[in-house]
Formats: sequence, structure tokens, C-alpha cells
Amino acid sequence: MIHESGNISVNTADIFPIIKKWLYSDKDIFLRELVSNGNDAIAKLKRIVSMGDAKVDDDEHYAIHVVLNKKKKTIQVMDNGIGMTAEEVKKYI
Repeated sequence: MIHESGNISVNTADIFPIIKKWLYSDKDIFLRELVSNGNDAIAKLKRIVSMGDAKVDDDEHYAIHVVLNKKKKTIQVMDNGIGMTAEEVKKYI
């Protein structure tokens, strides 16, 4: 077997429409991805706190909550990690 390595360059403006259409159109994958993103946000905040670049309460309880509202037919995924700004959400999501 031949092993080769190299670099690839991807423009996010080109890849995000593909991700939105093909990955996030599957509801199970979409929900799992939202929970995974919450976990990443919490891990990133913990790392920033450990480096001394952010502060949280000593008794901070990190959590991801998935709330179903059958009446409104909605699902909310909430976390208390570090998040995106409104501008970043509009640009990337």
C-alpha cells in the first residue's frame, strides 16, 4: 500500500451550502450535531477558563439541555459553553 499525504484548501463559502443541504437535512444527524456542538462549546469554555482567559462561577455546572415542546412542535438545544456571536451565526450557519 502506498501512503501519500498532502494539503487541501477548502473555501468555507463553498462547503457550508453542501453541509447544510446534505448533512443537516437528516433530522437525526442534525440533532446529534447540535448536541455535539454544545459539547464542543463547553469544552472550549473550560479550556479558556483553565488558561485564565475567562472566568466562571466556582460552582458552575456545565450542561446541555434538550427541551421538547409537543404543543409548539419545537426542540430547543441549549448549552452554557462559549458560543458564536450573532454575526458569526449569520455568516456560518
